[in-house]
Formats: sequence, C-alpha cells, structure tokens
Amino acid sequence: MLQGFEFWDGGVDAQNAVLIELSGRLRADPSFEEPKGYKKMPRTSAVECPGCAPLRALTTDVLGLVKVVEARGKTGIPKVVETWGQPDALSCVLAASYSDRRTDPLLAVARKNGLVEFLNPINGEALGITKIDQPRSLDGSLYDDHVVGLHLFKTKGVDDPSRSVSLLTCLERGNACLRSIPIRDALENSITASPSTWNICSSGKIICSSVDKSENYALFGGKGIELNMWDLGNCSKIWTAKSPPSNSLGIFSPTWFTAATFLSEDDHRKVVAGTNNHQVRLYDTSAQRRPVISVDFRESPIKAVCEDLDGYTVYVGNGSGDLASFDMRTGKLIGCFIGKCSGSIRSIARHPEFPMIASCGLDNYLRVWDAKTRQLLSAVFLKQHLTNVVIDSHFSDEGSEGHTCDQQADLQVRDDTEIVDNNELPISSSGKASKVKRVGKVKKKRKTRDQYDDETGEAHVSSQADSKDNIVLPPIKQEKSHQVSTARGSSGKIARRICHEGMVIKKVAV
Repeated sequence: MLQGFEFWDGGVDAQNAVLIELSGRLRADPSFEEPKGYKKMPRTSAVECPGCAPLRALTTDVLGLVKVVEARGKTGIPKVVETWGQPDALSCVLAASYSDRRTDPLLAVARKNGLVEFLNPINGEALGITKIDQPRSLDGSLYDDHVVGLHLFKTKGVDDPSRSVSLLTCLERGNACLRSIPIRDALENSITASPSTWNICSSGKIICSSVDKSENYALFGGKGIELNMWDLGNCSKIWTAKSPPSNSLGIFSPTWFTAATFLSEDDHRKVVAGTNNHQVRLYDTSAQRRPVISVDFRESPIKAVCEDLDGYTVYVGNGSGDLASFDMRTGKLIGCFIGKCSGSIRSIARHPEFPMIASCGLDNYLRVWDAKTRQLLSAVFLKQHLTNVVIDSHFSDEGSEGHTCDQQADLQVRDDTEIVDNNELPISSSGKASKVKRVGKVKKKRKTRDQYDDETGEAHVSSQADSKDNIVLPPIKQEKSHQVSTARGSSGKIARRICHEGMVIKKVAV
C-alpha cells in the first residue's frame, strides 16, 4: 500500500497532500477496517429554529433589491413574500431609513449611483426620487463620494399640505445637507424650504451617523474624524470627542469610528460608539469629552451598534459575525448570542414591541434573535450580501392574538382547546354546547385530567390508541403527525383527538 511514496521536506502543504492521498488509498483497500469508536464528523450542523412572533422586516442588499420578509402566526417561520427592484450593482443600497408612522409610512434608500428613492413600504411603489449632488475637483471631475448617512424625519413635514418630506444626507467627505423633498401627490407649485448644507470635516472619511429620537441632534464619526454632535436646528457643532490617552507603552489608538447610536430615547447626552480597534465606548457629552467607559470586544472591528428600549443595553455586531449585548451602566458583557454568523454583521434592528432583534450582513442571512435568552429564533437565506434591515412596528397578524416572545415557553405546556373548523365549542357544565363563531381566534383552557374525565364520561372511544392513558410528551419529543382517531358513542356524538405538529388538541362534543 505504501509503495510509491517518498516523504520529503516540502513544507506543511506538501506533507498534508501526501497524508490525504495516503488516507484515500488506505480506505480504498478492501481489507481496511475503521478503528473502534470511530465516528465520521457531520458535514453540516443543524440549528433548531423554533420560529418567532409576527414580524415584518425589510432588507436591502448590494444589488439594489428590497426584500420583504414576513412571519405570521404565533410562532411563524419568516419567509420572503416580496422582492422590489431589479438587480444592478450600480444600484447597491448604501443606506436606508424608515419613517415608521402609523399613517403614510415611507422608506428611503440611498444608492451607489447617487440617487435617493422613496418607496411605499406596503407595496413597494415608487413615490419620489432625488439626486444627491456630489462635489467636484479643481479640474471639474466628480469625486467618488457616496452617501453614508441617511435619515428620513418622522416628525417634520407630517402635517405639511405640500406632501414634502425632510431628509438628512451625509457624504463620505463630510458634506451634510438637510432638505425638503416633495413626493408624489404633492400640490402643484408647492414651495419647499431651501436646503441647509454644512461641512462636517475638512479631512478624513465619514463612516457612521445617527439621529436621536427627538430628531434635534445628529452624530457623525469616521476614519480620522472624532465623534461629534450637531444641533440640527441651527446646523452648529455643540460637542466633539477627544481621543483616549495613550496606553502604558505610550501608543495612541488611531481615530476610527465605525458605528454610533444614542443610548437612550429620552437623553441625547449619552452616546455609544464602536471603533475599528474592536472597542465599545460610552460618551457623556455633559461630563467630559473622553469616553466614560471603554470595553474591548473580541478582535474584529465593530460594524453595527443598536440601542435597546430600556435605555442602557446595546447590541454590538463585529466583522467576524459575533453578536453580543452590553450593559453600558457598568460596561459589563451581558452575553453573546448563541449561533455564530458566518459573515460580517452590517445592520441590527430592535423590535419596538417584542423582545426580538434582527441582524443581517455579508453571510446573506437575515437572523431573528430573542433579546432575553439570546437564542436564534429563525434565519432566512436571501442570496445577496445584505446592507440594512428595518422592522415594521405596526405589522400585526390578524389570525393570532397575545403575541409575546414568551410563546416559546407556551409550547412546553399542554394546552387543551376545543375547536371545530375554526368555530369554537365551549363546554358548559350542563352539557349543552352553544356554537360561537370566532374566526382565527383560539380560546385556551388549561385543565386537569380529572376535569376532562368528568366531561368526557359519556363519550366512548373504540380505537385502541384512545383507550390508553392520554400521556402528552413535550412538543420537542413528539413527532409531527396528522393522525385523527374518531369514535361514535351510544348517543351518536363524536369524540375526536388530534395531534398536529407537536401541539395536542382535543375535540369533545357531548
């Protein structure tokens, strides 16, 4: 078997190639037997995704597509329901902003070709488009200056009869502009305010920006640009960060901010930023210019930061696919999310109602996580590198009620429900059933075994499966089945027991 092999000092790669070929020849020999206890490594690893609460998310990618992902039902599995646009590398979406109003919502996307489009997030209809003017060099040629910051105001222009929207844009070279743009159905000859433009920096490259909840202040930062805050009312700078002191070796950390957000919705003075040297920093503009708290997270640059509703928790994603949550009151790492992503995380969005977050990035997956347990709820493969994700907070599934993220715990409890073809049959103590039609709604009753024995005493079951004790295994151990056993008693009525996808449902008519 070993004839024809000559071992030489040809490096690690050559030796590995020889060992691989040798292993193949040994396995091809009929007399070769696997050693005892040998187990083949699985080629893939299965990840359990229990599903999530009703969700509607919109994602953008490098080919300019906008995909709508929806999850319906109590524990639905997210699926792509719509795709808007045509694939084009020049239409790559660099930034997105969602005006999540209950009436007249609006989605703005900034593309690589310098266009900003306004879409109806309900049906994808184009409502308007504008061109971002790029600066020119001394010889008249255009700079390669892309949009890196985009914010669609939710409060300004709501009651404007001219149907114009306020938009804040920021380019890589530091040119910021606040303007009003008319959209479709605008009044003819409507007058819009002149745009306000200013220059954030004279050198460096803007990478991240953020606007607070009140939409009065904005953050900007980037490579070679310290984090700075601006008052959007008069377009003036009100605060600039200062670099941390040098370390024990006298080495300064280069200024390179990659993500930033406001920590609390009620207080614009506390800011969280991520850097290229894998640091998460907390700034208090009312206290000092240097960071109050600075913590290191893994070894990859921070790419996305998102604040929680509690006002002190932030979610951080880096370039190697790690996702974690931090308590910025102490700088303590709360925990990492279970199930590592296989690509850089580029966007994180927090659901405004349910304790869920959505993340997307260069691994082409949209992932939904439980913010409390940090478990992966669902993952959707979307084919292209993703750049942004936003969540529709006003989406609700009409066919379900009581949507909470504690629904995962409800799956571990036996729920007995009396239904007949979407029509509820409540059982009364007198034995009379009144038929009440409630389409899409299920009334749950948790009862003991003795109560069911009293109520179903008149119903006789003839099949051997129903004669056994009604032992309900946990849903994880139950196999999916659609077995239905029926029996007709002496009174001519039917007693039915249905097992369907891990849920136990009993139908009893007396």
